[in-house]
Amino acid sequence: MLCRAMDKRFGVRLFWLICGLVALGLGLIGAVLPLLPTTPFLLVAAFAFARSSPRLANWLENHPQFGPLIANWREHGAISKRAKIAAMVAIIAAPIISVAMGVSTVILVVQLVVLSCVSYFILSRPSGPAR
Repeated sequence: MLCRAMDKRFGVRLFWLICGLVALGLGLIGAVLPLLPTTPFLLVAAFAFARSSPRLANWLENHPQFGPLIANWREHGAISKRAKIAAMVAIIAAPIISVAMGVSTVILVVQLVVLSCVSYFILSRPSGPAR
């Protein structure tokens, strides 16, 4: 019985570790590619690492570049002004690229609806703590 419980716990931790590594990888790619967001992937990675690897969670939370983004979200539910601008540039560019690529109208409409909801969420978040 104990072995089965340990196996299950190991499987859950492995699942969260893989999710965290994939999210971290996408976040790192997003730091370089302008159309892929960084912050949401880093938040998912921090969430997943907190459930799987205290060492990786600590590393990410104390990282000089990524740590403040995570702390800002956890403590204030905030998205920095810089991250908001980057996200909005990507959100505006996505449908423009879709039109240029000749994407069907149905897909374009769905994309616009989803991106409008995402834009509302991003812009409704505070930009950070009052200083």
